[in-house]
Amino acid sequence: MVGANSIRGSRVGSGPMGEAERGESAPRIELSYWCGKGHETRPSFATEGVGEAPEIWDCPRCGLPAGQDKDHPPEPPKNEPYKTHLAYVKERRSDKAGAELLKEALGSLRERRGTTDRNT
Repeated sequence: MVGANSIRGSRVGSGPMGEAERGESAPRIELSYWCGKGHETRPSFATEGVGEAPEIWDCPRCGLPAGQDKDHPPEPPKNEPYKTHLAYVKERRSDKAGAELLKEALGSLRERRGTTDRNT
């Protein structure tokens, strides 16, 4: 019973994949990109119908942006520290404007509660 299951170990579509089965691949061009650490990346792009290749490509080794000029690679992105909601509010308003808003909100609150305006 050695040859009872003739398709053992096979799957649909398996077999030698050649250009005849897949069709011809599109004409391609390889471009070199260099990151700030000197790593070279050579992605390939289709020559027709895609448009122009991107100016910046992420380096797969270190993650820095890479450009096509070996002597002048792009600068690494600047990482901004995490800002709290209060930090963003302080950027939008001055201390004087914040004090005025606080005074207005406290006055409204005291008016609803029926208390008098103290310590202003």
